[in-house]
Amino acid sequence: MLGRLRRRILEKMPFQPGSLGTVLSMAAALACAEFVRSGVYGAYLPQAGPELLGVPLTAVGAAWTAHFAADTLMRGVSGALISRYGLRRMVLLGAVLSLAALSCLPIAHSVWALIALSAVHGAAFSVIWPATMSLSAAKAREGYQGRAVSTVSVAVMPMVGAGFLLFGALARRTAQAGVPVPLLLALGVLSLGAACSLRLPARLAPAAKPEPQGAPSESGTGVSGDRAAAAAQGGTVARALRAARALAPLLPAAFIQNVSLSLLGPLLFTLAPLLQLEYWGVVALLLVGGAAAAAGLPFMGRLADRGRPRLILTLGFGLVGTALGLIATLPPLWALLGLSALLGLGYACILPGWAALVTATLPAEQRAAAWGTLMTAENAGTALGPLLGTLAFAQMGVRGPFLVGAVLALGTGLAYLLTRQSTAPKQAAAS
Repeated sequence: MLGRLRRRILEKMPFQPGSLGTVLSMAAALACAEFVRSGVYGAYLPQAGPELLGVPLTAVGAAWTAHFAADTLMRGVSGALISRYGLRRMVLLGAVLSLAALSCLPIAHSVWALIALSAVHGAAFSVIWPATMSLSAAKAREGYQGRAVSTVSVAVMPMVGAGFLLFGALARRTAQAGVPVPLLLALGVLSLGAACSLRLPARLAPAAKPEPQGAPSESGTGVSGDRAAAAAQGGTVARALRAARALAPLLPAAFIQNVSLSLLGPLLFTLAPLLQLEYWGVVALLLVGGAAAAAGLPFMGRLADRGRPRLILTLGFGLVGTALGLIATLPPLWALLGLSALLGLGYACILPGWAALVTATLPAEQRAAAWGTLMTAENAGTALGPLLGTLAFAQMGVRGPFLVGAVLALGTGLAYLLTRQSTAPKQAAAS
């Protein structure tokens, strides 16, 4: 009975047979990295940093900015390094560098030392997301790439909140005792992530066999070997050019859609009283939206993986734009609950639609580097979104962020509709 149930569960998973252990190891390494990052920078350092390190609170904010900036700028480079040097080696190197950076935090008693260590940690962290996205797509069953990538992404997100809450609770209780228990916890969790990386494959795909070198001619010039080397070099250049052409139409979309999706992040509890919402009202909206997203994700993922990612993305941004536009009318709570569900369904379309579009468009041999470059654009959009949201709130009042978000979301959906030739998925041909 249990064996039959296990087989049925495995059959419904979007991953290839025998690959679930590898995917779980990658997801665990990502969960450990996200748990530590959200806890250390979001909760622990803001509370314990001034007492533990003797630096002002503004230095803690600068450290977070340096960490995020280094992560953003290095993701494209990290993706390229994964393609060149292999998955396991780069993920393990990132975990070890993260351990080294956080181990030095107790001696970072100057602003610049704290900023430098945070930047090193950000550069080390930049490896983990391109690695996870690339491995999830590589281990997905044929036609399940969008669901595979979105399943892993969604599965690790609770660890972000868990890190924030746990480190925040521990920081208050241990700061006065002078024992950096949260920091010790961070090092332990990062060590666990490093151990998980040892179970990853050395490379995402088997390395291409080298071209056989021709025997030297009687004159000893080795002409055939030179031709083989030139052909190999030309093939590498051609693959890079194909990847660049496939990636170019996706970069503006990666940037703009993350701007529109991150507008409201830091304003949520600021806007709540203006929408006649108390704390538990906000919690109810988040629960309704999350439940709608979870319920819609499997069905929308199937549609996206069946060759309709652009259609699903257009639908998703249409739902998000419509919901934000209606929220700008300041409706009562019962209507906000319905609009929250509409937002959740929109996100359930966007997440697998984007994953399916990217995995179907990018050449498989350059996918790790391409994911890294795309995530650089995504992070830049995520960083700009809150700034744009706060400016809209300052200039236009409570309706401003919702109206700007609606315009951006509807514009992004329209762009997917109008640029179907540029963003239509193309299966990469083997070189």
